[in-house]
Amino acid sequence: MLTFNHFNFNVSDLDASLRFYKNALDLEPVRRKEAEDGSFVLVFLGDGKTDFRLELTWLRDHPQKYNLGECEFHLALQAADYEAAYARHKAMGCVCFENPAMGIYFINDPDGYWIEIIPS
Repeated sequence: MLTFNHFNFNVSDLDASLRFYKNALDLEPVRRKEAEDGSFVLVFLGDGKTDFRLELTWLRDHPQKYNLGECEFHLALQAADYEAAYARHKAMGCVCFENPAMGIYFINDPDGYWIEIIPS
């Protein structure tokens, strides 16, 4: 049987991404791997409640932002206190799309990845 393990986002500024994921989503690093030659760094983030991980990959030879195409994909997180999460994200200025009829909204990270926030 197969189970989910992690999802990957390639990032252009690892420090900015780590700050964003900590401040916006309370995700903390749980594992880090660095290439001996400095060509890449992998940081796996966790929520402290599930085994699912978000892998942030930084590549030395790709300092520019990634072309995300039409960005027709996203990661979703469930908020125990939806109103508090929404207020935090509005204050951070990272809300990029709202759908009140569905009761959801999206934020975007420093590289433009969309993250859906849903109520629990």
